[in-house]
Amino acid sequence: MTKLRTGGRILVDNLVAQGCDRIFTVPGESFLAVLDALHDTPQIDLVTCRQEGGVAFMACADGTLTHRPGIAFVTRGPGATNASIGVHVAMQDSQPMILFIGDVDRGTKDREAFQEIDFPAMFAPIAKWAAKIDDARRIPEYIARAYATAMNGRPGPVVLALPEDMLLDEVEAVDRPKVDPLWPHPDPDLLEEMLRLTSLAERPVAIIGGADWTEQAGRSISNWAIAAGVPLIAAFRRQDAVSNDCPVWAGNLGYGPNPKLAERVREADLLLVIGARLGEATTDGYTLITPDHPGQKLVHIHPDATELDRTYRADLAICAGLTAFAENLTPSADKQHSAGVEAHAEYLDWTTPKPRDLKMDLGPCVATMRDKLPADSIICNGAGNYSGWWHRYWRYAGPGTQLAPTAGAMGYGVPAAVAASLRRPDRQVVALAGDGCFLMNGQEFATAVQHGCNMLVLVIDNSAYGTIRMHQEREFPGRIAGTRLANPDFAALARAYGCWADTVETTEDFAPALDRAMAEPGVRLLHIKTDVEAITAGTTLSAVARR
Repeated sequence: MTKLRTGGRILVDNLVAQGCDRIFTVPGESFLAVLDALHDTPQIDLVTCRQEGGVAFMACADGTLTHRPGIAFVTRGPGATNASIGVHVAMQDSQPMILFIGDVDRGTKDREAFQEIDFPAMFAPIAKWAAKIDDARRIPEYIARAYATAMNGRPGPVVLALPEDMLLDEVEAVDRPKVDPLWPHPDPDLLEEMLRLTSLAERPVAIIGGADWTEQAGRSISNWAIAAGVPLIAAFRRQDAVSNDCPVWAGNLGYGPNPKLAERVREADLLLVIGARLGEATTDGYTLITPDHPGQKLVHIHPDATELDRTYRADLAICAGLTAFAENLTPSADKQHSAGVEAHAEYLDWTTPKPRDLKMDLGPCVATMRDKLPADSIICNGAGNYSGWWHRYWRYAGPGTQLAPTAGAMGYGVPAAVAASLRRPDRQVVALAGDGCFLMNGQEFATAVQHGCNMLVLVIDNSAYGTIRMHQEREFPGRIAGTRLANPDFAALARAYGCWADTVETTEDFAPALDRAMAEPGVRLLHIKTDVEAITAGTTLSAVARR
């Protein structure tokens, strides 16, 4: 006879069955039955956070690192709205995650009960699937479907609402076995045609990264590109697709790319788009590569058929999982292109900092980090111009070493670093944040300390919302409104959390400060003060205003 279990117990049992070993949460009275079940479930590490936005970002990052859904639990109303930022990021970044929301009792539905929201309606536009579980007996079905939906095709977020009284129901339920992702294999004829087009092309380039990218895919595609001599170019914030020391690695697209690299893309006669969606940032507002790309052939490989021919016209569309696709690439090519090696030389020059007359120059600081930190360090950042120095000068070691939102959400770096530190305790984890970015989720320092994280945090402080200030100077020179910031002493703030911290104000002081930080255990912070005039790695505010 099947044993009666509460809905909360059935839910936790089925998460364990799916391989869940960590949950990020801000606890709520709406899912007490789940918390009670977790009390007796040592297989799952419960990470208690300080704000639901941090919860969701941690789940996003964890899903990226594990290739299985990161799991978040929040309460109804304010909890769900706070967590919605992570759902949006997971969708735009193709990250598998599942957000569970404690909901009002079924008997009070549609009365605008305390903190009531129609969650399937609210999240439908920004999630792969959003639903409510009204029957505890169907929890195993919903959990299995949620995992399959989050992982298959283009990975992304699923949102499930959990009525409080449903979680307390004692019912019989049949658990479901573990669900694994299903990745399509490439059609051999289409793959052969892609290789033929590559051989015939005079100026091919490959734009890589995105959904379903694994170390195995990175190695196979890197080996093929070396043999073919095809330059490998990262889509926006996908710079860890392959190790950047690959001899045909050409750099990254996005904001402020190498002009020589952008010119290579414009002049290419064949665009091999492998895993990338060709979003707005990667294509410079759909102008570097236009949706119809006249004069260029475009081969698009993606694991989700609905992404093919969605925005960009594909001359050849291949629906395939990236690992399966990469495994079927032939290791050699009929024609050896020379552009790959040339593009890599341009990349090395572009990523070597040139002297600038600045009190604090972040370029040499990044070069110092390259010398002193392990090559496989995991670099986590949110949104802001400060990230551009690392996008340009840091050299990523391969899949799982860059956690950065392609959706451009602020406040991502610190929560992502917490998730990375817990998931990869053997690796050096670095969180990067601007002064505005840090205070979006700086409260998760408490989470990092409570859960014993080992991570280095760099706060780049120019006393401004720098990116918006740059746009103001370009559009309305000298008319500054709403972008100045009065900041705390970030080093003192970190010490209040129980962390080691130091303040750095000159380029020369950075290396010894980094050495001191690396000698300390736990969570460490360097408060780096910069001048807002040095707005990017390549220009100044004054130069922007003069344009």
